Amino acid sequence: MRIIGLDLGSKTLGVALSDEMGWTAQGIETIQINEAIGDYGLIRLSELLNGYSVEKIVLGFPKNMNGTVGPRGEASQKFAEVLEEAYGIPVVLWDERLTTMAAEKMLISADVSRKKRKKVIDKMAAVMILQGYLDSLN
Repeated sequence: MRIIGLDLGSKTLGVALSDEMGWTAQGIETIQINEAIGDYGLIRLSELLNGYSVEKIVLGFPKNMNGTVGPRGEASQKFAEVLEEAYGIPVVLWDERLTTMAAEKMLISADVSRKKRKKVIDKMAAVMILQGYLDSLN
């Protein structure tokens, strides 16, 4: 069973995919979106979901450090509803506090330039979200 992991931003959607055994997450791509006008990249996302026979979606759910849900968390909840309605696939909201910061630190330690980090940070955050979920299952 393949699971896809998503990191929703206002301009990009980071995408990661599990292996068929559900053990590891690999970064797939970053989809350009425009949250302001409701363009979530659903056409490209449909291609990925169908192409990999995805059975579950894990969506990063950014909570505030005190556990409350802020504007970005509300955006993720809304997007989860859009995904469930569009695809009929279960969507799991996964606490992603500090995931992007951890991805940034990992890329800095790997000496990735600022320009290149900007291109892959959301995909890397999606990997960390999905891997955290997969680890919780085992």
